[in-house]
Amino acid sequence: MSRSGTVALAVLCAVLVFDGEPLSVGVSMAAASSGQTAVFGEDQVADQLQRLNSTLTERQVRRIAAAVIKYSAKYELDPQLVTAVMRVESTARPWVRSPAGAVGLMQVMPHMAAQVDFAGNLTTTESNVEAGCMILADNIRRLGEADGISAYFWGSQIRGLSYLERVRAARAAIERQAES
Repeated sequence: MSRSGTVALAVLCAVLVFDGEPLSVGVSMAAASSGQTAVFGEDQVADQLQRLNSTLTERQVRRIAAAVIKYSAKYELDPQLVTAVMRVESTARPWVRSPAGAVGLMQVMPHMAAQVDFAGNLTTTESNVEAGCMILADNIRRLGEADGISAYFWGSQIRGLSYLERVRAARAAIERQAES
């Protein structure tokens, strides 16, 4: 598949709507660029969430999965990448707070989202996932994928590759599990 065909496929999957609501569709950019038609949508995110955190209710799993798909599309991110960041950051625990003050599923620092008017607050599933996706997408846009992922954890002073390697390993595990 050509680069323009890959981009067109990704955009099409990101903007499909039904009755004003996004469909539960996502596509792995790796699959799209290789010509495969593997879909990583809401059901696949939900499966990952259940593997990560068995204490989540079905309703919580569906709500988080829907947010991952919606905001991955909105910010043009691969939902597998967003799920991998969530896996590394919180192991899909919405209530978690870091000693440094990071909040929720995506472990967003409140000062990073203070300038944006999200519905609810950072402890709200949708706001937390959206804030995380917005920050990650901005980092990747400015710095490229590897440094953008690293900057999600390190901020402007990237001090190593350990976080990037953990996210890449989580993403690879997610891809393997999605294929099986």
